[in-house]
Amino acid sequence: MVPAAFDYRAPTSVAEALTVLREHGDDAKVMAGGQSLIPLLKLRFASPALVLDIGRIGGLSHIQTDAEALRIGARTRHVDVERDTSLDGVCPILRDAARQISDPLVRNLGTVGGSLCHADPASDWGSVMLALEAEFVVRSAAGERTIGAQDFFQGPFTTALRPDELLTEIRIPRAGTGRGSGGSYLKLERKVGDFATVGVAVQVRMTNGRVDRAGIGLTAVGPSSLKASSAEQALAGRELTPDAVAEAARLAAAAAEPKDDIRGSAEYKRDVVRVFVERGLATAVAQAQGGAGDPGSPGQPPQGGMQ
Repeated sequence: MVPAAFDYRAPTSVAEALTVLREHGDDAKVMAGGQSLIPLLKLRFASPALVLDIGRIGGLSHIQTDAEALRIGARTRHVDVERDTSLDGVCPILRDAARQISDPLVRNLGTVGGSLCHADPASDWGSVMLALEAEFVVRSAAGERTIGAQDFFQGPFTTALRPDELLTEIRIPRAGTGRGSGGSYLKLERKVGDFATVGVAVQVRMTNGRVDRAGIGLTAVGPSSLKASSAEQALAGRELTPDAVAEAARLAAAAAEPKDDIRGSAEYKRDVVRVFVERGLATAVAQAQGGAGDPGSPGQPPQGGMQ
């Protein structure tokens, strides 16, 4: 199948892109790396009147750190995150997640911002950004605003972006990263490059053996990427004893909203969430305390009592 006919624009500045979006609104679709949009066009699941290609706009591809935030340009490719070793000392979960996204072809072309705006419930970046409490900077011809990750994802393939807005940057607060912090992204997939059956992102920051803050995001177990808020709150201010970890894992599993499908039953997926939260916390705490941590292979399904 071939796409329906559409007009094509390739602006060279953000201002030009925003002007086009203001003029065309819902009739336009933004394309960054094209790894989400092009398949939809070919299958005619999307038939926009205009494709706005932002691939020639400078200044939207970067990974920068300052005193307040780690900043990722919306057009930064997955492979750019995967290869940036400087992130190991700031926010290791980003490289951990990047290397698990699809396959090298997709990672070489696909972008962080494009994936987030596509808002597939089974995509990896959504849960990671929820765990990191990231903020998304969006611009329109009328100005700029910031949307918290928890408010950004509103349903399957649906975000808080207005038709005339463009995501320009992701900001991850430094308060939850750097020294004393750690994170892990665990993903169960049927084969390499497949969509997640379940994914769990865990990020913690610790002081004197207690959790200052915890972030837990869930992939592919709901209508959108989910934030396990009750589990996060249960960890705040506590030492990570076996009982505390078990309680957080139970609450995270309860927050999941999976469905039975060819990848497994809802009960199975909830138990994967439980086990992955336990494993993710073990890795995150080991990083926060300066150790390596080895809770098990991210792609290995949990054992013990699971069908």
